[in-house]
Amino acid sequence: MTTTQVTLVQIDNYGPWTVTPEPRREMDLQSLQSRLFADIAEFLGHRDGYAFFTRFDNMIAVTNGVDADAHATLQESIGNRYPVTVSFGTAVGDRPIDALEAANARLQTEGSAQDEGRTEVLAGEYLTETSPGDVQIAHFDVVNVTGKYTDRLNEFDTFIDIERAYASLMRHLRREHGALSFFVGGDNVIAVCPDMSEAAFADAVDHVVADVEVELQVGVGRGASAHEAGFAAKHALEDCRHAGTAVELFGAPAAGD
Repeated sequence: MTTTQVTLVQIDNYGPWTVTPEPRREMDLQSLQSRLFADIAEFLGHRDGYAFFTRFDNMIAVTNGVDADAHATLQESIGNRYPVTVSFGTAVGDRPIDALEAANARLQTEGSAQDEGRTEVLAGEYLTETSPGDVQIAHFDVVNVTGKYTDRLNEFDTFIDIERAYASLMRHLRREHGALSFFVGGDNVIAVCPDMSEAAFADAVDHVVADVEVELQVGVGRGASAHEAGFAAKHALEDCRHAGTAVELFGAPAAGD
């Protein structure tokens, strides 16, 4: 059974701030968002967590092993170095989507994301112990993306095809399994999953082929933290590339095996 700790990161009152006292330059906002994500990703990465940018003003992180004190330290550091503050909601669940729903609720009960009186909320529950199989990460990529897309199409049309595959996969894993999937650049998607069997991952790959005609391969790993599970998934994905297989498992066995 997986046990995933998820943290929702939300910039406080961000929309009104971007137009006060007048609209701010778009590239200044993009730069701020990028730097903020990079700092959060680096901080959590040093603690074996994963962060995903989603909409940038909202970010989702897998934080198994990161306690309340560490979250408070990150929040304080951001408040000291940026013109904006952030709120954190953290929760734990067997399925990643359930943990995210609970984390969302913790912030929503404190007020609107655009409520100027709701700032630097730190609300959550945190795992006191971790186990080797707590987190299951699946690392997907497109089969032969260079030969099929990068070296044949212009970059924008390649991007469209990759995004179509990501959207198809993201919806399928969310609806069927309660997994959270994130585009992480290039042709790569990382999915944070509950207990899923090898057959379930094969079904996901088949779904994307049937839906948008893009062929994927996936390496799956388990671990006590996002880093451990993700690193095992990277090794499993390399096994796919070398063996020409669609699904490979690495590390602690997935459910049903």
